[in-house]
Amino acid sequence: MNSLSLNQFQTQVSDLLLRHRSLLDVLSKTTQSNAAVSRAVTKAVTECGCIQVHAGKQHYSTEMTIEDAKKLLDTHITGELCENCTEAVNAELGRNLFYLASLCNLLGVDMQQVIEDESKRCSTLGFFNMS
Repeated sequence: MNSLSLNQFQTQVSDLLLRHRSLLDVLSKTTQSNAAVSRAVTKAVTECGCIQVHAGKQHYSTEMTIEDAKKLLDTHITGELCENCTEAVNAELGRNLFYLASLCNLLGVDMQQVIEDESKRCSTLGFFNMS
């Protein structure tokens, strides 16, 4: 199976997007698809039960090494997505990526460049760049 690049995906989305060409439509569809991803994950917990959430305060400090943090910090998830829930989450993530690519297209933004730039920021800023 051939692997699809982000640029190819972005072009494919551009070719397919007819109904929601308005920036406002795409922004609202992106928000809606984000909610659908959250809903699919929530249903995996509350309806299926294949994963559980056990959350509590994360104990970390800026003095920690990344290895220490990876050992100490918790995802708060136990279990694994079952086949049905994986399908549902994948489908919703796919729609979310579709509208994200649409937004990039409308704004003239290259998704591949966004990922490369963010990767550079992550490398430069290190472990606590998103805190």
